[in-house]
Amino acid sequence: MISQIKKCKPVFAIILLFGGLSAFAQNGAFSSDEALARSSIGARSAASGLAEQEFRRGVQAYYRGAFNDSILEFEKALSYLPSENIILDWLGKAYYRSGVEGAALEHWQYAAGEGYGGILLQNRIEIVRDRRILAGSALNKPVRYTEAGSYTGRNSENILVFSQPSSVLPNNDGSMWLLSYGTNELLKLDLNGLVIERSGGNFNGFDRPMDLIRLSSGNLLVSEFAGDRISMFDSKGSFIKSFGKKGASLGGLVGPQYMAEDSDGNIYVSDFGNSRVSVFDSEGNPLFFFGNKTDGFSGLKGPTGIAIYENTVFVADCLTGAVYRFDVSGNYLGLLCKPKTFKKPESLKRWGSYLVICDKNKVYSIDTDTGALFENVSAGNAPSHLTSAVPDINGNILVTDFSSNEVYVMAKLSEVVGGLFVQIERVNSDSFPKVTLEVKVENRSRQSIVGLKENNFFITENKSPVINYKLEGAAYANEQADITLLIDRSLSSDKYGESLENAVKEIASAMADRGVLRIVSAGNLPLIEYEGAPSGARNFKASKLKNPPSSKVALDVAVRMCANALINAAKKSAIVYIGDGHVTQNAFDKYGLTDLTTYLNNNSIAFVNLLLSQGACDSEIDYLCKNTEGGEYYVYRDSGLSVLVDDIIDIPSGIYVLSYESNLSTDFGQRYLPVETEAFIMNRSGRDETGYFAPLQ
Repeated sequence: MISQIKKCKPVFAIILLFGGLSAFAQNGAFSSDEALARSSIGARSAASGLAEQEFRRGVQAYYRGAFNDSILEFEKALSYLPSENIILDWLGKAYYRSGVEGAALEHWQYAAGEGYGGILLQNRIEIVRDRRILAGSALNKPVRYTEAGSYTGRNSENILVFSQPSSVLPNNDGSMWLLSYGTNELLKLDLNGLVIERSGGNFNGFDRPMDLIRLSSGNLLVSEFAGDRISMFDSKGSFIKSFGKKGASLGGLVGPQYMAEDSDGNIYVSDFGNSRVSVFDSEGNPLFFFGNKTDGFSGLKGPTGIAIYENTVFVADCLTGAVYRFDVSGNYLGLLCKPKTFKKPESLKRWGSYLVICDKNKVYSIDTDTGALFENVSAGNAPSHLTSAVPDINGNILVTDFSSNEVYVMAKLSEVVGGLFVQIERVNSDSFPKVTLEVKVENRSRQSIVGLKENNFFITENKSPVINYKLEGAAYANEQADITLLIDRSLSSDKYGESLENAVKEIASAMADRGVLRIVSAGNLPLIEYEGAPSGARNFKASKLKNPPSSKVALDVAVRMCANALINAAKKSAIVYIGDGHVTQNAFDKYGLTDLTTYLNNNSIAFVNLLLSQGACDSEIDYLCKNTEGGEYYVYRDSGLSVLVDDIIDIPSGIYVLSYESNLSTDFGQRYLPVETEAFIMNRSGRDETGYFAPLQ
């Protein structure tokens, strides 16, 4: 009996070491031979049990946003079970969210080489690797687009939805406004093509609506080709007023087609019947017209598309096939594209530093400096009459085909073939069996996909459909953001104390207690100066900063600390760096620029540069801005700093919150529960698989 008791002691020791878990239990996640090995009495190894404990802690730390902690836990788990591929997968995910994509790829590739993960893991590796290769300006160069889907004029029941679409205007929530020339309507469609709103125009209705633009005020303008007028609507599509009249005198219009707005709010209209461009102020009062024959210029013959970029007005002519350049006062500057370049050009829209023009069955981008062309879209050999092409919020080009009665959604070929990048970023099972997921949906170029609805997702657990699935919310609809102000405490920035105070106060007021405001000072070491409601910083004083001015500012450590605090913040968040735009020596000793931008991007945090002095910022600051969703502002800009807050809130976010009820057995909270999510829109889809633990019982 004594010998038998002695033999049992190691078993009891293992049970105690596992925190009360059975020596015969298994979490269901591990599949390696060493994890599944059993002793002669059917007990698993101590290494397997210890690995399960560390793995569980790692998963929980990951979902808390404590990625460094999760890395440590997964490394420990891997030390017990070096060949367990699911640990490698999770370790890669933790490194990815920490911004160390090289290490993430290394672990994923090793697991994939062992036959783990299948095409899903291979696709993730390919996307992350391609993003690292194509980071920066390469993503903004003109590329070919192919059809990813379309919205047709008749629905599945053959009911007419719209006829002869002439112009489309995307919205930041993934929806779009569409002009139906044939039915005299302005429609609003969601991402799935369902009609949300309809407007027939003013009291007498539209009279062949042709073009649609959004003014800087947020109002919409519609040109009415047969009505010889321009109609104005608010941002929700409600009619405000009309202006213009039939005729050739000042303010007269004959067959107005396309429109553009300059930086002063003036409205330029291609007045086809009068062979000119008519200009109105923001209220619709006529100012002047131009385009008639002058010395050195034969005059416009059939003006159609019009766009404005850097105070230059570009006008396409459908009769000459040329694109002409004018200044905003109407003075002729010369040709951008010579006559007969285009066959029958229609709309002309600005796209970054390029112009997008429709020409019969093709869409081209035009370099505004050289006039060089790049063919972006071809509708094929079928009869087509493309009238409008504009980029949407999701990285596509929306193209109206007047003849085929369709709106094409054109995407990059790599996006159509490769699909969406879907990531289950967080699982909350605190209220089990109710489970809540945070799912991030992007395209392969890191652009957020917004506008998805409940029917664009499909959730399964262990490959079986879940019950009581619900879309709880979408971050793109959020009207608030958490903002961290990162104040540069360098000796050069310290000279701008008054400007700094004004900037902090103005941003705090603009936030209007929407979200949380943090203030961090970046010196030799970063220091948290304030955290709370924005109203608490409206009396900010630069002299009260606890961090003294320094000849050395560890900006990398400060950015990292700010980002750490925003991981579990609002789904829209940003770091606003406030300084003179210059960095001190060794400002990025600990973390490189690539790792910092990756950390920000992989956790949906924007970096914004707010300059206290005029002039160009250093290349490091410029890199952080250009490679995240942020922008650059000057403290004394004419429009004030409230636009900075608005721009942060308007940053697209592809994070969705989904919930469902689980039917899986938890084994008292010990079992790893698999969950899968697929997102799909038109001909594209993406999928992710992960797992979680229910609370211990």
